[in-house]
Parts: sequence; C-alpha cells; structure tokens
Amino acid sequence: MKEKDMKCTTRSSEYIIRRPWLTARKDVVVHPDGRVQPEYYVLEYPDFINVIAITTDGRVIMEQQWRQAVGEVSLEIPAGVVEKGESPLQAAKRELAEETGFTGGTWEQLLVTTPNSSTATNHCYTFVARGVEQTTTQHLDATEDLRYFFVTEGELFSMLKDGRIHQAMMVAPLWKYFHNHNKD
Repeated sequence: MKEKDMKCTTRSSEYIIRRPWLTARKDVVVHPDGRVQPEYYVLEYPDFINVIAITTDGRVIMEQQWRQAVGEVSLEIPAGVVEKGESPLQAAKRELAEETGFTGGTWEQLLVTTPNSSTATNHCYTFVARGVEQTTTQHLDATEDLRYFFVTEGELFSMLKDGRIHQAMMVAPLWKYFHNHNKD
C-alpha cells in the first residue's frame, strides 16, 4: 500500500482543554476506506530538546529531579521546551545554561524523534555538546527543582544498560550516541 493511500483526513476538531502545559483536542477522523472514527484524541505539546553535554574534561552532565507522573526521582540528561521563536539549537543552549550554568563547546544534532506519534504533536531534538564549561550559575524556573552531577561516559553507559535511566526520549538518543561512539 502506498503511503498516500494510508492518509486519513480530519473532518473536524474540537478543543477540550487549552492550558500552558496541556492542550487536548478531539478530532473526527475519516479513514481512506470511508470509516469514520468519531473520537481521536490529540495532545498538542511544544517541541522539546535534550542535550548530551560533555565538559572540557570529558565528564557528562546528568540531572536528577522528581517526576510527579511516575512518582520517582528520574535520572536524565538536560532537557527542556523549545520556546516560541527559538530554534531547537537555541533552546538546547538556553536550557543547558539555565539548568547547569554550562555553555560553549561545539554542538551537533544527533537525533530527532517523535515522543508519541499516535497521540502527541511534538518532536524531540537531541544535541551533543562537546567541550562545555561552567560560565554561570543555575537559573531555574520557579517550578523546577533539579540537581546536576557528573559521570564518566563509562558510568553513563552502565546506567543506561542497567535500566536506571527510564525516560524514553532520553534512552533512545543515548543508545544512538553510544552506538555512534563505538563505531568511531
């Protein structure tokens, strides 16, 4: 079946809720064969970014913070939302500086993923920043409470292999990073 033959159309959309961190709509979807799906729920989220940040002395910056939805302290790489008018790279640099005080270095995009393409509208851009240095202090949002710390690449790989990192949009790029790193 050709891709164009699989495309559905949206007959109508109705917003259920519009809040800064939760926008949900109900679409009426028509399938190519004419079947109508009267309730298809879509969550509209902004794009977000992740950063695999490596300091000038080769340490990787990690963070830990409470995640209410899953009820645990989560081990993560620096991450955040792409604000209106920002490119993903600008957002990544801003978020790393705000969350850790580290800036500079050389940056490359590693991966673009869709966090949940069946229900969410956003993309996640992951960057690798090599040679970052601490040039300022943390500037956290009022609702943020995170701690950053450093690990070696070996320690990070062990954390990944042992399943201590749970956030899927961080697990995927970390596996890609280590896959690419081992090929060099």
